[in-house]
Amino acid sequence: MVTITFPDRKTEKQALAFLLGRFSGRVLRSGEHLVPEAALEALADQNIPFTVKGKATYEQQVAAIRGAASSLTMAERSQRNGSLKQC
Repeated sequence: MVTITFPDRKTEKQALAFLLGRFSGRVLRSGEHLVPEAALEALADQNIPFTVKGKATYEQQVAAIRGAASSLTMAERSQRNGSLKQC
């Protein structure tokens, strides 16, 4: 998997519409996208601009698989737990 970004929201929507159903991938909270390397050539063939940030780290891939809840930092988790107890 490779981490990529798009120059603006309009391009991002265009890219997602193209990628959907063709490739698996995930969107991170940071706005970065995890896509397979084969998706890069497909995006280039469609003249959709993007920036490659590099290979996705193991942590990014695991967080993407487990979902957003598992990608919270320990501080965010404890803050959430504390605010839940106050309710």
